[in-house]
Amino acid sequence: MPDMRYSRAYETYSTSPVFADGQTNRQPVAGTMKRGEVYPFHLAQDAPGDSTNYVASKAVKNPLPPLNEKDMKEAERLYLINCGICHGPKLDGNGPLYKGGDGPYPAKPATLVGDAKYEAMPEGQMYYSTTYGKNLMGSYASQLQSKERWMVIAYIKAKQKPAAAAPASGTDSTAKAN
Repeated sequence: MPDMRYSRAYETYSTSPVFADGQTNRQPVAGTMKRGEVYPFHLAQDAPGDSTNYVASKAVKNPLPPLNEKDMKEAERLYLINCGICHGPKLDGNGPLYKGGDGPYPAKPATLVGDAKYEAMPEGQMYYSTTYGKNLMGSYASQLQSKERWMVIAYIKAKQKPAAAAPASGTDSTAKAN
């Protein structure tokens, strides 16, 4: 009888002696699609040192129609589960893993709301980053389906719009123009 107390399965992001690089997180086999996948991403991951497809991803638009209230709630839930741990529930880069520098993760994650760089980032580049990973952020292709990644991006963009529309600090929005 096998020992059922200890699982033989590997945890995501754990080490594994099976693969040459020792990692368990894997991209799907090239050219394959999950069942029910309706939004294939036509850009492949760039080779190390290359950014051609990352730059080309700027032109990719979110194929989903605008999210209704129910879908926006689901997108928020997906964000909080998968992204909020690092980027924070307020999208300020201060999630439980960072905790203002006191958490177990030493590098500050991207500030998605309040940082002009990420507020100006096109949806396609955000999708590329969540699909293949970028800098210290790993890929979420194995955790979120394509549609779910687009939903999360729509949620982030919706949160960024009110911040971008707010008047600059120090200005009086009630003052009349002369």
